[in-house]
Amino acid sequence: MRDSGSMNRRPAANFPADPEIVFMGTPDYAVPSLKKLVECGYAVRAVVTQPDRPRGRGRRPAPPPVKVEAQRLGLPVFQPQKASAMDFCRSIQELGPDVLVVVAFGQILKKGLLDIPGWGALNIHASLLPRYRGAAPIQWAVINDERETGLTAMRMDQGLDTGPILLQKAVPIGPEETAGELHDRLSRLSGDVLVQALEGLKEHRLVEMPQDNALATHAPKIDRGMAVVPWTRTARSIAALIRGLDPWPGAVSFVGKKEVKLFSAVVAAAPDSNIDKRGVPGRVAGCTGGGLLVETGEGIVRIRELQAPGRRRLPASEFLRGFPIEQGTVLG
Repeated sequence: MRDSGSMNRRPAANFPADPEIVFMGTPDYAVPSLKKLVECGYAVRAVVTQPDRPRGRGRRPAPPPVKVEAQRLGLPVFQPQKASAMDFCRSIQELGPDVLVVVAFGQILKKGLLDIPGWGALNIHASLLPRYRGAAPIQWAVINDERETGLTAMRMDQGLDTGPILLQKAVPIGPEETAGELHDRLSRLSGDVLVQALEGLKEHRLVEMPQDNALATHAPKIDRGMAVVPWTRTARSIAALIRGLDPWPGAVSFVGKKEVKLFSAVVAAAPDSNIDKRGVPGRVAGCTGGGLLVETGEGIVRIRELQAPGRRRLPASEFLRGFPIEQGTVLG
């Protein structure tokens, strides 16, 4: 675990020994943090999450995972359309929390809300800030083929992940790890980092360090428009892109006019091999038990799982029995 460094540091403001907490989070990523707070005996006075949204084929409203967990724990739940709206801020003010704890809530919080708690708002962000500020730090770390990411506990301000850092935990990224697998690991670790930050604040062991904006990088939302694989890039870059979009939205390519989703990719051959030198980007070089081999601008990538429209995701060998792709086919 890294502390907040030694330069430009200032002591964190006084923090109560028994803080009353309002927890803010929405997706399954935030559930372990909420559970950890309750398991460790923290006074969670209420949970704030996003409104129920239509899901599935029937498009019926479904509660976010944090709401389901909060109800299981018997905690009051608020679901504002806009958390920084004046009427909702009044509701939080009536609760009188010492601190807001924010983990993957999904809305930008404004000054009127952040100023309500006596201490402010503590956020656990899924990167080593100031790198990868924004909505999709996990996916972009994998897409960019990083070897390390982590978790940052910070005091929130009005900027986008710009607040002062309290502590950080570095986490290695496996060479074949997908964004989904990294998401699950960081989700489990977030609860531990959250409690370590709260304990450090209670014991006045933590200091705040402003972020160096010159080192900042950004992680904007992932969208389907970036999912089509650019086969002219290197095998390493393409493999990282496919893993970074796994499981959502899934990288895609085309066999003729048919869209196919690609998952679980690795580099299959060294760039200086003979087959790579005469390769055609997007051309299927063959299929082994380990996956579909596709040539790129430099090197070969092995696609280990594929999915046809309306079908489930399958290992390459099973997929190709029902959806044959001939050697020499050039993927679009």
